[in-house]
Amino acid sequence: MNKSAARVQKFSEMQFQPRFEYGDQAQAAVICGPEDGVELGAGMGRLTNAKFPWTIKYDEVLVVLEGELRIHIGGDVLSAKQHDSIFLPAGTALEYEAESALILFAIHPANWAKPE
Repeated sequence: MNKSAARVQKFSEMQFQPRFEYGDQAQAAVICGPEDGVELGAGMGRLTNAKFPWTIKYDEVLVVLEGELRIHIGGDVLSAKQHDSIFLPAGTALEYEAESALILFAIHPANWAKPE
């Protein structure tokens, strides 16, 4: 597959869709991923009255653009506010929590869900 050409993704044109089984708690809009012929996945996420578990299956960086995001890992809480970032290595079991947050995420590899 060839790589997609460089492009601008306008925030006003992004279409946020419910992510996984958590409905409106977690919505995402993709910026780039496997469909672009790249190993990097990136997008924006909206978390609203969110509190749900997940195990990271990829390396991930989260940047909080608006609001506050809390990541519970065991007994620890990582709390990030506007312009703060969080790094999560693959294999991390966690719980996301946010009243209202807009985040930018970057993951590698983007095709983590593809069967081997």
